[in-house]
Amino acid sequence: QVQLVESGGGLVQPGGSLRLSCVASGNIFMIHVMCWYRQGPGKQRDLVAAMAKDGSTNYADSVKGRFTVSRDIAQNTVYLQMNGLKVEDTAVYHCNADVENTLGSVEDFWGPGTQVTVSS
Repeated sequence: QVQLVESGGGLVQPGGSLRLSCVASGNIFMIHVMCWYRQGPGKQRDLVAAMAKDGSTNYADSVKGRFTVSRDIAQNTVYLQMNGLKVEDTAVYHCNADVENTLGSVEDFWGPGTQVTVSS
């Protein structure tokens, strides 16, 4: 089994910054892709940013130029640096990882989420 734990959420004013972290632990041989999703009030869960183990990245159009995803491969950690935050960025941010275990199976895991609230 694999556990993902997010941290770094909170309340910030428009234009402010936050840095989210997500640490994966458990039966991990390799993490192929680590992603951040978010789910706003009354909305579906959408992809925010993703980073593969080769360093390639993908961002939602709404966050390009403001958010940066990065990984510490050795520590099984993914970060999301969020700058220029807007009210519409308010959501619960979830970490997601495609994890290969020591038996060679690949499974998809989710963290419980961390709340980000952007408000004046």
